[in-house]
Amino acid sequence: MITPFQLGSLPVTRWKNGGGETREIINIASPDAAFLWRASIATLQSDGAFSLFDGVDRVITLLTGAPLWLRGGEVNHRLMRWQPWAFAGEWPLATEGIVTPGRDFNIMTQRSRATAQVKVVTTAQTPALNGVAFVLQGCWEMAGERYPAESGVCWQDQTPGGLVPQSPDATLLLAEITLR
Repeated sequence: MITPFQLGSLPVTRWKNGGGETREIINIASPDAAFLWRASIATLQSDGAFSLFDGVDRVITLLTGAPLWLRGGEVNHRLMRWQPWAFAGEWPLATEGIVTPGRDFNIMTQRSRATAQVKVVTTAQTPALNGVAFVLQGCWEMAGERYPAESGVCWQDQTPGGLVPQSPDATLLLAEITLR
């Protein structure tokens, strides 16, 4: 299944902890958990705690807005634009230093059943059988169609084929899921 999406048309829902909102891109069901894997884009408006997700691995990528801190326990990580960062869903983290509204891409995988690799690319890619591709800037050809910034495709159990840049500034966030 290959599904195109545009950021502006994704439904908005409140965060699990009530402290913000997210736009879910894809949520692959699991018989014994809330999801096998899911991807979303959240709005960052003010500092606050992350929701905890036991048994889940997460990768967060700052899409827009100023760099900020993720802190909690022994963690003191500076989140920079377009630099994916992986962490355990059980870590009690909070954001610090949000000075302007921004957005982040978040992918979560059930640790015992899936892993995610997230990267920002500017060259043609042939992705894995499960994943999400989101155009950060420029234009990309994916699954035989052209996609501008703030749009993309997600897929499950099949490849969308080659992901090919179509403009000199083309930059893509690519999240590939490996099932165990």
